[in-house]
Amino acid sequence: MGSEMKYRIALDSGGELRPNMKDREEFVSVPLTLTINGVHIVDDGHMSQKEIVDLIALDPAFPKTACPSPQAFYEAFDCGAEHIYAVTLSAELSGSYQSAFVAMNMYLEDHPDAKIHVFNSISASCGETLTAMKIAELEEKGLSFEKVIEQTEAYIKQKCTMFVLDNLETLRKNGRLSGMKALAAAVLKIKPICYGTETGTIGQLDQARGINKALVKMVNYVVERTPCPENLILGISHCNCPDRAEIVKNEIVKRMKVKDVFVQATGGLSSVYANDGGIIVSI
Repeated sequence: MGSEMKYRIALDSGGELRPNMKDREEFVSVPLTLTINGVHIVDDGHMSQKEIVDLIALDPAFPKTACPSPQAFYEAFDCGAEHIYAVTLSAELSGSYQSAFVAMNMYLEDHPDAKIHVFNSISASCGETLTAMKIAELEEKGLSFEKVIEQTEAYIKQKCTMFVLDNLETLRKNGRLSGMKALAAAVLKIKPICYGTETGTIGQLDQARGINKALVKMVNYVVERTPCPENLILGISHCNCPDRAEIVKNEIVKRMKVKDVFVQATGGLSSVYANDGGIIVSI
């Protein structure tokens, strides 16, 4: 890989690389590690979404996840690019940001003049993907390294990410729902509508009885909370429910004009948390 590469974006596997990113040396995925039902998985896409969902269902405990090592990020940075960026999961949800930050300082010790920056996406899944796409868009426009950082940080702050979970087992297993609450939610078919807060934690906006009503409410919130959507790209990630994702996409674009839209399957890490039937929307 030569020094002629203008930029490199290292995205941890909490965010998914779009097909057109996978073919380009400017983008690289730095995998987390998952342990589901005793099986250790490097989150590099070799295991299908369906296989991961099936393993989660078999696991009586909460699946364990481990962030990439600083060395893994360092290797992604070490490519001869003029400008180097990392995009990580919300620092409030994972140690990935800290790991990338340590790697950046290691890299600067070895390359004191390097232009390198780590972005905390304050989200996950398609929210991370969109952040990587924004960096690439600004780089392709020829903006300076400093301007790319400034405009991407501003973009991250105004980005809106929401999700609806059909399967609350992950929340129950990791202690976010008590046994009684989980039972009540299952019996009443209560589905939470959640969102990424400004600090990168997860908040609950609302809830509804049944997945379809929950999705309608989420679409309403997305439309209400998105000023100037015509300048923005809409990203939708789904866990094992492509038809549901298409319905959500069609409902949103029917009600507001966006610059572009993509629908993708969640990678391993996001599949653990979204679980079977989950939908994540970011714009």
